[in-house]
Amino acid sequence: MSELREHQLRPGSEGFRAVGVSRAFDGVQALSDVSFELGRGEIVGLIGPNGAGKTTLVNIMSGFDAPDTGRIEMEGEDITSWKPTKRATAGLARTFQQGHLFAGMNVRENIAVAALGVGARGRAAGRRAAELLTLLDLEHRADSEARSLPHGEASKLGVARALATDPNYLLMDEPAAGLSEPEVPPFVEILNSLRSDHGIGVLLIDHNIELIVEVCDRIVVLDQGRVLVAGAAREVRDNPAVAAAYLGGSSVIGEAGDA
Repeated sequence: MSELREHQLRPGSEGFRAVGVSRAFDGVQALSDVSFELGRGEIVGLIGPNGAGKTTLVNIMSGFDAPDTGRIEMEGEDITSWKPTKRATAGLARTFQQGHLFAGMNVRENIAVAALGVGARGRAAGRRAAELLTLLDLEHRADSEARSLPHGEASKLGVARALATDPNYLLMDEPAAGLSEPEVPPFVEILNSLRSDHGIGVLLIDHNIELIVEVCDRIVVLDQGRVLVAGAAREVRDNPAVAAAYLGGSSVIGEAGDA
């Protein structure tokens, strides 16, 4: 991880923000006036039922879609009109549910190309790839084509590619999907290291409620495209409105926190 910058919050830093974001598709309102902030050195969970607008919001925040109204800000600058490549160069990275990998390249090449895409030189990109192969436990797959990876390892490669861009902020769309139970604790360690050792702000979408409550400082709950509640992780977990909207009134959230 030495190739990753060790960041510190700058005085007056305004973080990464969605401000009043709304988006509709064919008359169906996917997001309505959504606002929240992600600071460096914190992990914020974004949860909600299927169709709540989570991936739509991440697409807008990362520049793969545009809001109908509202704006996206990073460190106090309006970046709503910026293309994904410009956002990546400025310190924003994301992962995708479906990987967005170069299927015919091997794992090492996939990571190195991501580093080259934000200006790393050849040898530096190679060193960064080697470090991330170790971090994500993909060394044994370094020469395997990306198309040959099982889903869990493809997800880890997506994380490695995002980290190769040396981000200040990382948007993670279900990165733990496909991980086996023994793979989850090492992944939690990686998330904690990104926060505490490197000051990266992480927005984490995942359906693993235990994981969300364990690693997140705050949680934002979307329901039908609106922010239902936002706050400290355990307070949100114990909020009856969250159980009603997200889990149909079940007690699974509370049980997950007690496990």
